[in-house]
Amino acid sequence: MHSELEQLLVLQDRQQKIRHIQAEIKTVPLERAHLEAQLSASAAGLESLKQKGRQIEVERKKLELDVGTRTESIARLKTQQYQTRKNDEFQAIGHEIQRYENEIRKLEDQELELMIEADKLKSEIEASDKAARAMKDSISRQLADLETKSQALGAQQQELEAERQALAAQIDDDVLDQFERLFNSKGDAAVVAVEHGVCTGCHMKVTTATAASVKAGKEIVNCENCGRILYEG
Repeated sequence: MHSELEQLLVLQDRQQKIRHIQAEIKTVPLERAHLEAQLSASAAGLESLKQKGRQIEVERKKLELDVGTRTESIARLKTQQYQTRKNDEFQAIGHEIQRYENEIRKLEDQELELMIEADKLKSEIEASDKAARAMKDSISRQLADLETKSQALGAQQQELEAERQALAAQIDDDVLDQFERLFNSKGDAAVVAVEHGVCTGCHMKVTTATAASVKAGKEIVNCENCGRILYEG
């Protein structure tokens, strides 16, 4: 095999690894955003339940105030009823008292329903809070792992970049330029094997002369179909 072909294959391996690492690095922010979105959704769900609980408490207190207002009205009406000497006025006040008492019963029924709902919601909040704390711990660990992964990938990339530069410095500029153009245009495969007279890059048969030149290994040979640099597989 031509000496520069060996160097190009090693260079290609390093550049393929660099490109793979770069692709992985690009996924890190997406993974981080996904984890943070899960955390936000969990917190939002818990806050929604708590807000519902606060709203129930507001409604319950309002009902409590309404009951108190009607209770005060009943007490005032009973005083008036005790003081009146007119039978029709006594009966009218009695009807008014009865109306307030009916309203109080309805309000107390509503208050009881809210209390039952609040108790049920309290259990939901406790369960949701426990789940949210567990998720926060899990996501915190995953984010820490992701940061470690990001740093490791960065270190690997720097190491490979250094290797790549050292290798590239040993290759003829024209050959290197040709390799780089092919590597960028052919999807990471600039140097490919010829197997049974077929270029494994484009899967087209090469000429007998091309196959013979590749086998001889004395010069850089390109596939006449796709332009890739060839070596004997």
